Amino acid sequence: MKNVLSQILKDGVRVESQQGTDALTLMMPTPMHFKLENGFPLITERSIESFWKQAVGEIFAFINGARTLDELEKFGCYWWKPWGTEAKCSKRGLETGDLGPGSYGAAFHDFPTAEGPGFNQLKHIVEQIKELPHLRTHFISPWIPQYIGRGKGKQQKVVVAPCHGWMHIKIINGKLTLVMFQRSGDVPVGIPANMAQYAALTLALAQATGYEPYEFIHVISDAHIYVDQVPYVEEIIKRESKPYPTVNITTNEKDIFKFNKDTFSLSDYDAHPPISKIPVAI
Repeated sequence: MKNVLSQILKDGVRVESQQGTDALTLMMPTPMHFKLENGFPLITERSIESFWKQAVGEIFAFINGARTLDELEKFGCYWWKPWGTEAKCSKRGLETGDLGPGSYGAAFHDFPTAEGPGFNQLKHIVEQIKELPHLRTHFISPWIPQYIGRGKGKQQKVVVAPCHGWMHIKIINGKLTLVMFQRSGDVPVGIPANMAQYAALTLALAQATGYEPYEFIHVISDAHIYVDQVPYVEEIIKRESKPYPTVNITTNEKDIFKFNKDTFSLSDYDAHPPISKIPVAI
């Protein structure tokens, strides 16, 4: 991740953002490749031991269809409160605490269809990988266009348009690789959590389908650093990177919908001290 931060500082263009704080933006920095036999991609330049499991809880909450603050909190994820306020929800015609029918949980678990019942993308993809592993179409999308578009005569039905979660899964020689495309990423703050949660999902999908977890590849389109984050980023870049830790699955569970943050254990995490109070744009 340090390489991406350095690329943005060097080549990023300062742009206005809807959050009200300018950002240095770089389109499509070098993708990050994490071969999982070499360790689990928890950043080491600053410790995130205090919250990495919250990120893992979030992704498994979404897989199970969570779209409210209460549902997310049952999975141990509490950081959505600033986006689930009465002001933000009512602006979009939603009940307080409802992230909306265009949110991750709705897309992953209950994608709308012309036939009526919602389509469970994760259930389908696990079945398809087991039955037809050679396919190039093991693909998942978090984007439900009719709930996300804005403009004259349109009302967004999601408090935050999904930033991550376009997934392409490939089985090669009995090994599972997950590529996650992210349309927008706050690299100092959000990306470390995304790295952790999708690497955990790679491990879980491999166990659920019976394949060896091989690689997680993280691709970011709009990669940015907010200008008030720059001093913190400079400190992160100065710190020496250390070997990645080990994360193991603690159960023989095969049902992807029964995984949660406590399904994973962390060991050998040697990281620099945390850097608190990095600004977050809301």
